[in-house]
Amino acid sequence: MNAKLVEDIANAVLYEGYMLYPYRPSSVKNRQRWNFGVVYPRTYSEQQSGSDNWFMQTECLVTGDSFAQLNVKVRFLQAVARTIGELKSPLDELPPGIDKSDDPGFQFVETLRVGNQILQPWQEAIEREIVLPTFPLADCFSAPRSSVLAFPGGRELEPVRGADGRIAGLIVRTKDSVTGQVEVAAECVEDGLFKITVRISNITATTNPSVPGRDEALMQSLLSAHTILHIDGGEFVSLLDPPASLKEIVSGCKNVGTWPVLAGEEGQRDGMLSSPIILYDYPQIAPESPGDLFDGTEIDEILALRILTLTEDEKREMRHADERARQILERTESMPVEHFMKLHGVLRGLRPAVEEKQ
Repeated sequence: MNAKLVEDIANAVLYEGYMLYPYRPSSVKNRQRWNFGVVYPRTYSEQQSGSDNWFMQTECLVTGDSFAQLNVKVRFLQAVARTIGELKSPLDELPPGIDKSDDPGFQFVETLRVGNQILQPWQEAIEREIVLPTFPLADCFSAPRSSVLAFPGGRELEPVRGADGRIAGLIVRTKDSVTGQVEVAAECVEDGLFKITVRISNITATTNPSVPGRDEALMQSLLSAHTILHIDGGEFVSLLDPPASLKEIVSGCKNVGTWPVLAGEEGQRDGMLSSPIILYDYPQIAPESPGDLFDGTEIDEILALRILTLTEDEKREMRHADERARQILERTESMPVEHFMKLHGVLRGLRPAVEEKQ
């Protein structure tokens, strides 16, 4: 498996929809976040009558023998709430225990200007992963292989200094604890053919199980969750284009909130990416693309040109809203003209025309 090729696609999935054009917190489309691959806490999901899933399931087929070695990696984002605190009076240094005090010496505000910085609340994210040690398929015939990993909550304060060097404001980052469980099971469907089931569950103990809202639930959710599978000594079967003899068995695979496709270099069958965004087999990043834009069904040329038309105030908000948004802006503004021309339409996969027989 071409690990880099798979990781590039997986990273695109991880941040798909992270921030949409016009890449500003004040825009309507960015006020509701995380629409792809959300695995909610079970308590919240059940109170929503199951409309918001607390688990994600991948089922796919492998040919080979029971000694084939399987590797499973689950990746997701953990939300971090960024709030802005304005100090009641500037400080040279933060006093110890300021984040735990009943009167911490600052108040939360919606916007704070410190020098040329405009600080606003936002929801950031931390990359997380759960990796199961490589094991033979036979090891999970009788009982699933399981891994549970808890990611702790916490609070961090980042001082923001003005032109005089004194602290005028604070960026407060808060995250709740999140606990994910990954279970992998395998069964022999017929001689030399196996079904693999990977189930991702959110077993987080919710902080407010009685009346959880969506925003609160998202802070304890697995966001943009997806699964990367690698098999050594076997081959995955395409669920999009299976052999005729396996179509009926493929139709029995139950995928919930995700869809597995072959990943890596075309023709390889040792890697599979199970994504909350439906892809074709062997998805690739276009070589002309200068970087991620996070916007669903992104068209680099159109988005790049639209970014250049933003007003200076809009660009200022974009620059200070999020580090990844800042990178998009700086990359676009510094892009050479010849690179823009490369974005203007590319034809791939052309084949010689075959004359039809009369």
